[in-house]
Parts: sequence; structure tokens; C-alpha cells
Amino acid sequence: MNSVTVVGPGTVVVSFEQEPMVVTQGAVAIEKDRIIAIGTFEDLCATYPRAELLDAHGGLILPGLVNLHHHFYSALARGLDPGMPMHDFGEILKGLWWRLDRALDTQTVRLSATLSLADCIRWGCTTVFDHHASPSCLGGSLNLIADVVREAGLSAVLSYEISDRNGHEEAQAGLEENLQFASDHGKSPRLRSLLGLHASFTVSDTTLEQVSKQRPADLGIHVHLAEDQLDAKLSQERYGQTPLDRLDHFGLLDGRALLAHGVDLGRHDVSRIAESGAILIHNPESNSNNAVGRLDLEAALSLGCTVGLGTDGMSSRMLGSLRAAFLGVRAGTGDPTSGFDTVSGLLHANSRRAAQIFDEPLLGRLSEGAPADVIVIDPPAPTQVTPANVLGHLLYGVSENVVRHTIARGRILLKDFRHTTLDVGEIAAQALAASPALWERFRELDT
Repeated sequence: MNSVTVVGPGTVVVSFEQEPMVVTQGAVAIEKDRIIAIGTFEDLCATYPRAELLDAHGGLILPGLVNLHHHFYSALARGLDPGMPMHDFGEILKGLWWRLDRALDTQTVRLSATLSLADCIRWGCTTVFDHHASPSCLGGSLNLIADVVREAGLSAVLSYEISDRNGHEEAQAGLEENLQFASDHGKSPRLRSLLGLHASFTVSDTTLEQVSKQRPADLGIHVHLAEDQLDAKLSQERYGQTPLDRLDHFGLLDGRALLAHGVDLGRHDVSRIAESGAILIHNPESNSNNAVGRLDLEAALSLGCTVGLGTDGMSSRMLGSLRAAFLGVRAGTGDPTSGFDTVSGLLHANSRRAAQIFDEPLLGRLSEGAPADVIVIDPPAPTQVTPANVLGHLLYGVSENVVRHTIARGRILLKDFRHTTLDVGEIAAQALAASPALWERFRELDT
């Protein structure tokens, strides 16, 4: 049996770098979990005459997308009425998210992850960084999610959200969960880990000291930082330092750190992040939804900071998040000529960070030897795609289009708009049956 698959014909965009190579009437050849050639459809069909053909129908052929910050556990919150007013960020946390995560059990942790992963596949995301919390189902929760990741066929970087908000014993259990998962999956080709931390104001000095002392030298942190003014206010009141100062004090601010949000950071703090090599993760849709403000992307980039992109559990649609970031720049600056240069490197930053963590230098590129993470977006572009206008196509057209095929490490997970590894109808039925009990547990919990 021939093991080569040729994906095409379509317009191949080889990376998310500025002005990437574009191949019109192009194709990608895949063997096992690797890309073996990029070229014109005609040439690759001639080179591999017995290859299996996956018809791209003239669509846009892109590298698989990477999401640097997601929350799978939020999937079953859709339509949930918290039953109380939520006027600010603190009330949103207490009234919604900290009740929902406490209400999760084994079944709903698994279902939430499965629903989110199915959406990742549907929107062409092949590598995802998840930040998990389920205090009533803590031990083994990351392995539970990892099982679903394997079933779905994606690559994931998982972490558990360490927090003292329910007591120090639970914070210790969260640290142990992270360390055990890291030990089990440190060299896995498809699963990796980071040390998850909730926002600074919910993590004690004692816990941060334990994290600092116990984390392996090669393990970075994944933390909510300065999402709202509340983080700085309560961190200062409780611990006498800003959130960034606390991370720095305990040796956690380094080039392996993922810092989600950064809305309430000053220029000096952003400069320190840039010097450390840590990456800021912009979550524009979530920030708008919570009315916490907007990361000043222009300033962060001008100060040399690396900025990536996430969805923070709002969705799994990375190109939609890119469009939101772009429109946010224009709304924030009041300049209808701004935005292109500002958001042009966000998807590439995601790919580079994922490449580092998975020890896959070519991850996020369509090139010979790269992991075979490939997506095809439908329909064909109505105007010419060139290296200079790829971003314009992504923002003004492709972000609104649908994914026809999703391939992760050579495995076809979505074929002609239909999932091949997950039964989305059955998953939806299970979620519909399980959500009433979850919501009832939610309502019984105090804030």
C-alpha cells in the first residue's frame, strides 16, 4: 500500500511569517507524520503517481494553527445563567468560573475537553495549550484530558491551574498534578506540559516558593498575569508586590514562561518581560467579553516583547481571534490604517513557541521534514494570493471561512468538513444529557 498522500490543488502558504512563500496551483506531499515535499500539484502528482489524493478543491492550504491559551473546561458553560449580578472581573470569577470548575466531575471534565478538541479540529487548530481547573476532580485530571487528546489526534501542552483560593492543601495538590504529568509526558511527541498558575492574587508566597523549588529546570510556567487591575491591587495588598515582581522574585519569570493577558501592565513591566524572553499571550475576545480592557499590542511589540495569541476558552477559532486582535488595534488607536504590522507576527509567535516546547524546529511550517500539520480552508480565494497580501486574505476573508480538511501529524482528523476521529453527534448528545446535573451542582455552590 502506498503511504504518500498529496493534498491539493490549492494555494499553498508555507508559514505565518511576513511575506511567506506562496505556491499557486500547489500541493503538499505527506508520508506518515512528515511533509516530504511542497510544490505544484502537477509536479507532485508526477513525482508520486501512486499517491492517495486529498482534494483541496482549490482552497487555501496552510500550516496547522496553534492556540497558546485555551480553557477546555469552559465548554459546558454555554447558556448557563449564573443567577447573580456580575458587574466586574472579580464577580465574574467568583460568580461563574470558580463555581463552574468546582462543579466539574470526571465525566464533565472529559466531555468539556472532547467538545473543545472537536472545535479545535473544526477550526484547523492542530496544537493547543490548555490551562485546566477542576478542584473537585483534581488528581489525574490532566491524564484524563490527555486521553481525549490522543483520541482526537491533536498535539497539546497541558497544565493544571495552581491556586490557594480553596486552601493551601489544594494548591499543593495542583502542584503535584502538574509535576506528575510533566514526569509522565516530558518527552512525548504529542503531549507536553507546563506548570499552571492562576492569577497572582490567588497564589500565596508559600505556594510560589514551593513551585520555584520543585519545578524541573526545563519546565516553564503558564500563568494568568495582569488580566485586570484586580490582580495588581490584591497582590499588592496581600503580598506587598506586583504580580510580575512576585514571579521575578521566585525565579519564575524566564524564557519558558507563558503570560496570558497582560492587559494591566505598564511599559516598564513589558520591558522586563521582553528582557526575560517570556511570551505575552493576547486574548482579545475574552478581554472584550470581560470588559477588562485591551493589551497594548503596539507598545508591547515596540518594546521588544514577543506576543502570541490565544482564545482563553471563548472559542477554538484562532483566525477569528486574529481578526479580533486586528480590529481591536484599529478601535484602540482610532487609526484605520493601523493593525497590519501589529498583528502580522502573532500566529508565527505561536508556532515558534510550540516548536520549542515540542522540540520540532519546523513545526508551523509547510516544508520538507516538518510535522505534517496541514489544513485546507474553503472556498478558494476570489482574488490572487501573494506573499505581500496573505495577511489581508486571512483577516478579511479566510477568518470567516470554513475548514475543509484538518491533518495533524499526517492523520486526517477532518475530511470534507466531517470529523474522522470524534463522533460529534454522540458527543453533543452526551453533553446535553450531562449538563443539567453539572448546572445543578453549580447552582448549589456558594460564591
